[in-house]
Amino acid sequence: MTWWCTGVRWRVGDGPVLGWYAPGRGERESPLVFGGAVAFRVRGGRRCLGVWRGGRWTACPVGAAVAGRVTRAQCEECARVDRAHSVAADTFADDPRPYHVYVAWFGPGLVKVGITGVARGGARLLEQGAVAYTWLGRGPLMAARRTEELLRTALGVPDRIPYERKRALRARLPGVAERAGELAETHRKAAALGDWPESLERLPCDVVDHGGVFGLDGISGFGPAGRVVDELTDGGVVAGELIAAAGPDLYVGVGASGQGAMDQGVSGQGVQGQGVHGQGVVIDSRLMSGWCLLGLGDSEWSGVTVPVRGMPVVQSGLF
Repeated sequence: MTWWCTGVRWRVGDGPVLGWYAPGRGERESPLVFGGAVAFRVRGGRRCLGVWRGGRWTACPVGAAVAGRVTRAQCEECARVDRAHSVAADTFADDPRPYHVYVAWFGPGLVKVGITGVARGGARLLEQGAVAYTWLGRGPLMAARRTEELLRTALGVPDRIPYERKRALRARLPGVAERAGELAETHRKAAALGDWPESLERLPCDVVDHGGVFGLDGISGFGPAGRVVDELTDGGVVAGELIAAAGPDLYVGVGASGQGAMDQGVSGQGVQGQGVHGQGVVIDSRLMSGWCLLGLGDSEWSGVTVPVRGMPVVQSGLF
């Protein structure tokens, strides 16, 4: 039975886990622990995971292949079905569930506004890699949507931020107090605006900071000298110590040694060739989804033998 990786998941109050899916067998999870090992070898090709609905995966009907560098392990048809049923598509205007409107902070001068289901708590903010956030309001879906658009336009903040930019800023963040201060100022400006929908309950500023949850104090070495995994390839190896995790990103210190933490536990022949050693490597776990990943033992550790690229240089300001 083949277990396919589904990437990193976050739950409020718990650390990150790596998800796995096997058609006909359901799902399982591997806890990811800071200071523990991330060690695996890639086997075979990447395939479409299908569609996530009702708390479970529905397998892709054709088991389509997926390119290595895309961040979504879905074929075009499964992605279309997913989009059609997403909250972002606004196809469920009569959704009775309440929604939060939030403002999230990712770096100096970089905030965004968005919405998430009240029942999910702050899980969406963990998934996005938000360093800090605060709620702005709570109410029906369409009222939350109108408020999101009002704030986006009036405050000049985006509703989407590329992961590359979030990642580039994390290695040089200001302290918790400065992060909270910038969020509080954005909250103040938002609260001062008129034209909020009457059905949306305004909420006070109460900043939640994820610096400790993500382990961001340990990623100073993942700046310009760090590397980012470009894609996974059949036979490639990633082996190192998990230093931090933020959103889908795993920060792995290469050159560490220890037993592989992947719970699939299947070993095979070691990968030959020159690898990346002695530096930090960031893996966007969305690139891991759709692959069969085999755990490594101590004797098989080979650093990183998949394609990597340099960490982008951060420019001042938003653009």
